[in-house]
Amino acid sequence: MTEKILTVKNRAGVHARPAALITQTANKFASEIMIRKDDMTVNAKSIMGVITMGAVYDTQLVLIADGSDEKQAAQTIFELFESKFDED
Repeated sequence: MTEKILTVKNRAGVHARPAALITQTANKFASEIMIRKDDMTVNAKSIMGVITMGAVYDTQLVLIADGSDEKQAAQTIFELFESKFDED
């Protein structure tokens, strides 16, 4: 299992477009990928789950990847967050 701390760096937070990017990216990997915010854990491959987290600017999340390609999956999604989803 691989865990990474993610920080929402784009001002608009995780709205529809970033959520779509997260789920599209997550679905490229075989690993199970979850995102935890406080006491809520959602499947990163589910756009509705990602949107319902309500992750706003500067929110810290925990990415949990488990499977054959977990390290690459976690790093790729981490880089999406670091790039601010190419919004800013």
